[in-house]
Amino acid sequence: MPETFQYKVKDKSGKLVEGSLEAENAQLVVSKLRSMGYVPIEIQQQGGTAFKKDLKIPFLSDRVKLKDVAVFSRQFATMINSGLSLLRSLNILAEQTESKALADIVNQVRMDVEKGSSLSQAMSKHTKAFGRLYVSMVRAGEVGGALDSVLMRLADTIEKQVELRRKVKSAMTYPMVVGFLVLIIVTAMLLFVIPMFEGIYKELGGTLPAPTQILINISKVCRKLWYVIFLVEAGGAFAFKRWINSEEGRKQWDAIKLKVPIFGKLVRKTALARFSRTLSALVRSGVPILESLDIVAETAGNSVVAAAVRDTQSAVKRGDPLSKKLEEHPVFPPMVVQMMAVGEETGALDEMLDKIADFYDQEVEATVDALTSLIEPLLIVVMGICVGGMVIALYLPMFNIIKLIK
Repeated sequence: MPETFQYKVKDKSGKLVEGSLEAENAQLVVSKLRSMGYVPIEIQQQGGTAFKKDLKIPFLSDRVKLKDVAVFSRQFATMINSGLSLLRSLNILAEQTESKALADIVNQVRMDVEKGSSLSQAMSKHTKAFGRLYVSMVRAGEVGGALDSVLMRLADTIEKQVELRRKVKSAMTYPMVVGFLVLIIVTAMLLFVIPMFEGIYKELGGTLPAPTQILINISKVCRKLWYVIFLVEAGGAFAFKRWINSEEGRKQWDAIKLKVPIFGKLVRKTALARFSRTLSALVRSGVPILESLDIVAETAGNSVVAAAVRDTQSAVKRGDPLSKKLEEHPVFPPMVVQMMAVGEETGALDEMLDKIADFYDQEVEATVDALTSLIEPLLIVVMGICVGGMVIALYLPMFNIIKLIK
């Protein structure tokens, strides 16, 4: 039997509209309202509880994943290439996109396009899903009449970025997990295990070995001043976060990351792969070189690389070749500079940049594999030293007691 539902929606102009509909359930009401061009805000059965269509969870519901944007781009390109109209394609994508946040954004983009905005203008309002790189390439595709190929290229570029991030995260996950386990074990021993041994040794009397006494003193400090230690650690983490979020702090931190042994090479290769892939996609889509460099500097992910790109942008404005100025910055290896120089001379800069990006993608993968095989035994050794050292320090007095008994 149909029930009556009260609803709150936004129309195409963004105004709040209220009314009622009869339907079997709330989901059917949502579908009906969407087909009428409305964006559902709240659905409530008369005499029942509210069904929040746009229920938001802080930091999660508004988040749009790069992977979802890549899938959206590839599906969008396929529809445009098949002859579907822009509005119909957007309407279908808003319905079938799994990400609720992205679906709402696509629906808003569709409504803006219906009002007369261009696709790039409508997308530029939603920076969480469509960054400046995305909007610039879409604008170039609209001007050049090649929107489907540009969207396909965007999907390829974003998928490569997602894969690159996955590789880097995989290299960092194992050390973080093992480090966390070591911290838990050490904390448990300091707070619970060592006090038990301390009571035993106090009853036996005598002088404890230096390592054991040091361990017991550390345990006492941790038990008595645990809140001070916690506050210091929390304050340190907060201060560090504020520092790296500041402009000067971010520059210094990015420079430090490039110089860190072993991991510095991985950070550098990742930044170069991202730089090459992004610049290649922009140049191939027809985005002007100065605007392309500006976008690349914003999306570089490293302040050192961004500063080098902005310096190069100034030189290009004066008429200098792109590769000539990059050569002055040590973060760009000679191979990259020379390949870009050849690309400029032959008019195939986008192809050369693609080859550079592919090369550094492979380098990142090889570095991650090498780091994984190297870090595992090192972490086992560190874990053994920390935990084993504490156990040995605790049992040293036992050895003395056995000697006295003999």
